[in-house]
Amino acid sequence: MTTALYLEHYLDSLEHLPIELQRNFTLMRDLDARAQGLMKEIDKLADDYLKNLKKELPDKKKEQLMHIQSLFNKAKEYGDDKVQLAIQTYELVDKHIRRLDSDLARFEAEIQDKALNSSRIQEETVNASKKGRKKLKEKEKRKKGIAGASSEDETKAARKKQKKGGSVTSSASTGVVGSGATVDSSNIGHPADVLDMPVDPNEPTYCLCHQVSYGEMIGCDNPDCPIEWFHFSCVGLTTKPKGKWFCPKCTLDRKKK
Repeated sequence: MTTALYLEHYLDSLEHLPIELQRNFTLMRDLDARAQGLMKEIDKLADDYLKNLKKELPDKKKEQLMHIQSLFNKAKEYGDDKVQLAIQTYELVDKHIRRLDSDLARFEAEIQDKALNSSRIQEETVNASKKGRKKLKEKEKRKKGIAGASSEDETKAARKKQKKGGSVTSSASTGVVGSGATVDSSNIGHPADVLDMPVDPNEPTYCLCHQVSYGEMIGCDNPDCPIEWFHFSCVGLTTKPKGKWFCPKCTLDRKKK
């Protein structure tokens, strides 16, 4: 049940309360006025009785005392009725207070249940999201592991070919160029499909461009070359050259010597 419904039902139950309270207070005031009037009359009769105590006959005295006693009894009845009305008024108000407390307790319990359900749903959603991310990370790790192993195998195979002699390519043919060739590294061009390829951070890089192996590559014949392998396009080669070939850096070093 919503807050508005609780409030609406409670206000409906209070609709007749002011009228009932006003009626009880009016009756209590009327009973109090009657009791006060009787007490004044009793005081007057008591004064007269005391003034004429020695003059009146015993029968007359007895009659006056009985009359005063009856007035006392009547005033006591008015007082008892007023007390009963006060108790009824208290119980009437207390009944509505108890109902209000009960409605508030039920409303708070409903709010707590909704909060618990919302928290449980949120927790389940978070757990499901965490599991999904964990599975996705595990899948990505497996893919990276497979790609890294494949790249490492290709690199090892290329190096084995280099040790056996000659130049190597990463996926096709190899070639050598005559010594003395120079290339401007600022004019290096790369195929668009190669630049768009995702790069494995674990895969080694080569050439002046510091990229992974692709296409036709040539090895520098200087055994101390720090780079070793170069892409054909990066060093200006289009066909398989003849003779020994040295990279631009090693060519400059040889000229200086």
